[in-house]
Amino acid sequence: MTRANTLIATDCRQYLGRDGSHLKLRLEQQGFRYTSVLRKAQACPRGVLHYWYRFRLLRLSIKTGFQIGYGATIGAGLFIGHRGTVIVNGEARLGSNVNLSPGVVIGQENRGSNVGVPHLGNRVWIGSNAVLVGGIRIGNDVLIAPNAYVNFDVPDHSIVIGNPARIIHRDNATAGYCHNLVENLVPDEDYSVAVGGRR
Repeated sequence: MTRANTLIATDCRQYLGRDGSHLKLRLEQQGFRYTSVLRKAQACPRGVLHYWYRFRLLRLSIKTGFQIGYGATIGAGLFIGHRGTVIVNGEARLGSNVNLSPGVVIGQENRGSNVGVPHLGNRVWIGSNAVLVGGIRIGNDVLIAPNAYVNFDVPDHSIVIGNPARIIHRDNATAGYCHNLVENLVPDEDYSVAVGGRR
């Protein structure tokens, strides 16, 4: 549970910009409450406590509309700032400092050249109702605009807009959107994507 508690503390810093009371934040922010229970369920070995957290997670999912697959890999500092449906496939990988808005779907593609689920880098902001599908890689410092449909690799330092989506390259693409950044706890993970394809 030590790693889970460390990750929960980084999530707390994403919301508050500093260390603070987890209890107060759980009462005020449904996104933080949900991800705290998810992280504890993922960290607990199978047993009574594990199934208790899984039960609480199911109840919170029904109440909040958040559906993050139990097997998803999520880096430090996850931020779900508003109420509303958020769906993340259980095999997705999210880096550190990822921000999810209402209506976001991170899903699987079952046929074609992009079979699989997305892998997101660090400092990724995803706007309302954006959809990311398939075995794609989203680089570091990427802003996905609201209502964008993304089924292709996105290089580092990019803004993705529209449906069909197009890429605008910009340094500090998430400046003003991703703030209260926390340290990446998995420094050996390389989420970056080279321009024009996978790295």
